[in-house]
Amino acid sequence: MELKRTRIGIQGIGGSFHGLAAYQYFEGQQIEIVQCDSFKKEFDALSQSECDWIVVAIENTLAGSILTNYTLLENSEFQIVGETYLGVNHCLMALPGQKIEEFESVFSHPMALLQCEDFLSQFQRMASVEKKDTASSAKEIAEKKLMKTAAIGPKGAAEKFGLEIYASDIQTHKLNFTRFLIIGPKEKEVEGANKASIVLQIEDKPGSLQQVLETFTPFEINLTKIQSIPIIGKPHAYSFHFDLEWQPNTPWKMAIDAAKQKITGFKNLGVYKRGNRSDIVK
Repeated sequence: MELKRTRIGIQGIGGSFHGLAAYQYFEGQQIEIVQCDSFKKEFDALSQSECDWIVVAIENTLAGSILTNYTLLENSEFQIVGETYLGVNHCLMALPGQKIEEFESVFSHPMALLQCEDFLSQFQRMASVEKKDTASSAKEIAEKKLMKTAAIGPKGAAEKFGLEIYASDIQTHKLNFTRFLIIGPKEKEVEGANKASIVLQIEDKPGSLQQVLETFTPFEINLTKIQSIPIIGKPHAYSFHFDLEWQPNTPWKMAIDAAKQKITGFKNLGVYKRGNRSDIVK
């Protein structure tokens, strides 16, 4: 009898960077990729029990934070259960037998196009066309046999859809990586957890944020991320997303309790093990 596969929702199709991140995090497990057209549809698929977990990009070293995904997570009923860091090496691919100078269009996800701006600026004739994801861009070129059209995406997408790689490592900065969150139903506390993502709402008055930040110092909590997100329907009001990291035996719960005394709203987005940043060299 074949074992039941864990269903993992991704934005895009197999062969995309989201797909690679899923296989990296769930390495050694039998998984089934559930393809979603958008980040919102990932959360919808999870809500409708069409998948067990979803993999969601949250920030990139070149393009920055994906604010819409912070909002989707904050407004959902789900929690972060893990994270993984994926090195992003972009390739320019197209049907075989052409020359780079002949390309008139390049397809890819908007984030990928943004990450390769310097390379693309060398080819004024090549117009950037935004698509749903990297792998489906390659698939469209292959299936429609589009000449004079290239795609930007991972090497695996070129191999999967029979395209030739015309240039490799075309991202503006070579140390380019994306952080992906693994999101699912609320679970029991993860053993050995050393990271938490929380949302705080703070009074709109001078010094309020500083007072909250100071509460973490005595507990030796490392604040690795602070991201402000506008609160819809409340002009000039923001929620603050914090990522906290700590060493073993750190009283991190006491630190959060201390912070709660100085805020007006709180939500726990997940307590989990921080990702291995050495994954970016894979």
